[in-house]
Amino acid sequence: MRITQSMLQNNMLRHLFKSQQEMDKYFTQIYTGKKIRRPSEDPVIAMRGIGYRTELEEVKQYQRNVSNVWSWMDHADDALDKATKVMQRLEELAIQAKNDTLSQSERHSILEEVKQLEQHLITIANTSVNGRYIFNGTDTNHAPVVYDESEGKGIIWEPADPNVESGRDKPVIIEVSKGITFEVNIDPDSVFPQELFDVIKDFKDALNGDPLKDIDDSIGALQEMTQKIIRGRADLGARMNRLELIEDRLSQQGIIAEDIMKKNEGVDFEEAVMNLLAQEAVHRAALASGAKLIQPSLIDFLR
Repeated sequence: MRITQSMLQNNMLRHLFKSQQEMDKYFTQIYTGKKIRRPSEDPVIAMRGIGYRTELEEVKQYQRNVSNVWSWMDHADDALDKATKVMQRLEELAIQAKNDTLSQSERHSILEEVKQLEQHLITIANTSVNGRYIFNGTDTNHAPVVYDESEGKGIIWEPADPNVESGRDKPVIIEVSKGITFEVNIDPDSVFPQELFDVIKDFKDALNGDPLKDIDDSIGALQEMTQKIIRGRADLGARMNRLELIEDRLSQQGIIAEDIMKKNEGVDFEEAVMNLLAQEAVHRAALASGAKLIQPSLIDFLR
């Protein structure tokens, strides 16, 4: 086969172009920090990358879910702490009111404070987070407790239509990890039942009646309601401890997923720099060899 000057030139240019492509690949790796720019360069790395990235996005979504759960539960814990203090103050007032030497004016002052504490307790029971009431089950759009002037006490809200289910007794469930769901809310009837507001109403009535008999009953009833709230908060605390463990595991999963993804897609900078320098040397040698191999014209042979 006859080798022409044109064939030599084309062959040299083809190899130089491939050499430039290799240099561009290593330069791009250093610049972007990625092994590949498009899936066609290495389908295996690309497919693994899709899987790792999907896993990482799932972890991040679960972390956002956990963050929402923390917000809900932190507000609930704070509300129950305040409710406990209100109930303890009501107990103190009941014990104070048991003294039959109190004047009518003093008993009236106690009654006024009880009314204020009752309103504050209703406000606590109606705690909301981002416009969602946290003590009303899945029915987060309605305040769970309203004050009925005619009854003179707090009333648990119920839908006007008897065919409409309130959702008060249904738990709010959020997925916090793959296959793991978490009950976010507290059963409202375990901390703010109708009985609680009935007890406060009875205490108010007792302040207007026989303090020695009726107020004695109120003291026991108030203490029982206080313990219900404390037990509800203890249950919440146990779930918060579990949530903390889940959050720690998600954090670890996120770190591992990011590390695996970087190892799969990320470039070894030292190796990439060495490859680039080596390819530059090869390219320079190819240019020098090509310059000597291919003469500009026939005149060079005749000189």
